[in-house]
Amino acid sequence: MKKNHLIALLFLIVLFSLKAQNSTSQSEPKIGLVLSGGGAKGFAHIGVLKVIDSLKINIDYIAGTSMGAMIGSLYASGYSGKQLEEIFESQDFDALINDDFPRASKSFYERESAQKYVVNLPFDKFKISLPSALSRGQNVYNLMYQLMLPVSNINDFSKLPIPFFCIATNMETGASLIMDKGKLAEAVTASGALPSLFQPVVIDGNVLIDGGVTNNFPVEELRAKGMDVIIGVDVQDGLKDREALKSAPDILLQINNFRTINAMKSKAELVDIYIKPDISTFSLISFDEGKDIIAHGESAARTQLNKLQDVKSRQPNYKAHNEQKVLDSLKIIGVNLDGNERYTRSYMLGRLKFQGDEKISYSDFRQGINNLMATNNFDTFRYYLKPTDKEAEYNFVGKIVESKTTTFLRLGIHYDGLYKSAILANLTKKKLLFNNDIASLDVILGDNSRYNFDYFIDKGFYISVGLKSRYNQFNKSVASSLVLEEESPLIDNLNKVDVEMSDFTNQIYLQTIFRKDFALRLGAEHKRLKITSETILDEAEDDEIVFENTDYFSVFGNLKFDNYDNFHFPKSGFYFNGNFHLYLDASGFNTSFLDFSIAKADLGYAFSFNDKLSLKTEASGGFKIGDKSTNALDFGIGGYGSNFINNFSSFYGYDYLALTGDSFLKSTFTLDYEFFKNHHVSLAANYANIDDGIFDSGEFIYLLKYSGYAVGYSLETFLGPLEAKYSYSPDIGKSYWFFNLGFWF
Repeated sequence: MKKNHLIALLFLIVLFSLKAQNSTSQSEPKIGLVLSGGGAKGFAHIGVLKVIDSLKINIDYIAGTSMGAMIGSLYASGYSGKQLEEIFESQDFDALINDDFPRASKSFYERESAQKYVVNLPFDKFKISLPSALSRGQNVYNLMYQLMLPVSNINDFSKLPIPFFCIATNMETGASLIMDKGKLAEAVTASGALPSLFQPVVIDGNVLIDGGVTNNFPVEELRAKGMDVIIGVDVQDGLKDREALKSAPDILLQINNFRTINAMKSKAELVDIYIKPDISTFSLISFDEGKDIIAHGESAARTQLNKLQDVKSRQPNYKAHNEQKVLDSLKIIGVNLDGNERYTRSYMLGRLKFQGDEKISYSDFRQGINNLMATNNFDTFRYYLKPTDKEAEYNFVGKIVESKTTTFLRLGIHYDGLYKSAILANLTKKKLLFNNDIASLDVILGDNSRYNFDYFIDKGFYISVGLKSRYNQFNKSVASSLVLEEESPLIDNLNKVDVEMSDFTNQIYLQTIFRKDFALRLGAEHKRLKITSETILDEAEDDEIVFENTDYFSVFGNLKFDNYDNFHFPKSGFYFNGNFHLYLDASGFNTSFLDFSIAKADLGYAFSFNDKLSLKTEASGGFKIGDKSTNALDFGIGGYGSNFINNFSSFYGYDYLALTGDSFLKSTFTLDYEFFKNHHVSLAANYANIDDGIFDSGEFIYLLKYSGYAVGYSLETFLGPLEAKYSYSPDIGKSYWFFNLGFWF
């Protein structure tokens, strides 16, 4: 009996204990958190989350819209407020929002295009249209997916470490949708798809845009989840007065805010703790002021400290965050692609560069995604990593949406001291004859009209085929040795000659890409070179004298490597461009032609001392082999510019093409300081030796007899660089100013 009594007593003790625990659990309130949309102002949510974490308050459910959905979903995935602060402060939001892919992700053709055109418009059936949005939102999806990878296998958002839902708007019906199932990264990308900024997101046949259009503060929906206490963070804009409404975007935003701001008056009364950060001095796009916005969020949360501490006092059991770790490497063992019709699987795999069954860094994985999207052949690319039974091993599943736009009108503008003013109009057609070809025609109108035509059948790492045609002309005073033969009686009396130079070049070539950044070309070239002058008249004909009017035929090879992070203002990377031409024949003016070769190479290396100060070092050299009588294709240096024709290049301290010879060696050092975003001050020094046969002796390195120096200011604008450089050479005691505006073409 004693044994039975003991068992009964223990049973009662356990039962009482369980009952007491259940009573305590039931007495703890369910805490909900609702986060509004507001663009960059949503950084204030992070400040509030940091305070919530410091008080060790358990959040039982999170609801969010737009930026509130993005930050709320990451907190629900297991990231702490402090982690979110570190993550968002490390992002380049200009690149993120504008879908600006790293330069290394682009093909050589796309890099050249990005360095020339200001405006890029869809052009179909001789009609210009506008894109559906400024950005495809691909970079936003890339970031969200990477951060959410630890929970990517959870399709029911109520099963996340903290249950979550967000709001999106059906663009066709205007209905407000609760997104609580599916792919988390895709759902929050849809919730934040601000109209005109990001293109709509299609999920299960629904065309979705920013949830803030219909419900920017889903407090009723959160209360319906059984929440007892709701903390609400409101970062919406208030209505602006007439003085603040200066632009069309401001007016459109004000119109959109009429309904949401009026709705907030009643919604604010439905929360138990209402937090409204004072962020009126910031805008929707103040992403570069994220640190200050976060601080304002913390400050606003602390004004509600007594209410938050009261909530904490009713939560004796705190569940600490198991902080998520961002994946740094993975192995892809299989690739499944869907949606590609015009582009082959091999083309896409060549861009993605997934070798399969090989461990790669996540940065290389992201690079592959960027490589594909940077072609601009695809509107969206939604991908998922399906885990296997092994750690950090996945099957890759990608769903592609090919771009229907294949014709583009592109525009540019430029001014420099050699070509003067110019306007560029470009027509680009993709899939002209084949699915993977591209044709591009530049027509340049101005003081020196020109054109460029390119046709390229892109086979990636296989053998590609290209055609190029280019007409270039300019008027300039050049060194007489470039146009006069050594035996000419005029060469001793003239240092410079005013000439009109025109160059008509046509190429056909084969190209292969290897190791991502190397391009090897082999081809044949026809060049018609004409040089005339009205300064020196032909006495017999009383007309301009012709120095050159010859068709040259050659074969060539070109090896190029380029991983500069920025073409105009590189802070890191290496550049190499080597060319070899074998001139086999000529017809026309040059009747005494004998074959000759020209070899030249340019290389550069850029590195940074810190995030503002960088150094670019460059070296160039070239020489002629064989017949020396054809001097019109010799090397010429002087002036400042890019995209020169033939064998001409820049040299500070001297005017354009002031120094010539059949061989040269040059080095340039440029120290660049970005004292404010996109504002640069530079100091440069260059040294050179250029003459006929400088490599015939071994002393050419020690005979760098020409020097020049420059100081300049540069501003990166949407038109391209705006630059002013003052240069001086102690050799001749002269100085030159060089100005240019816009991308070089």
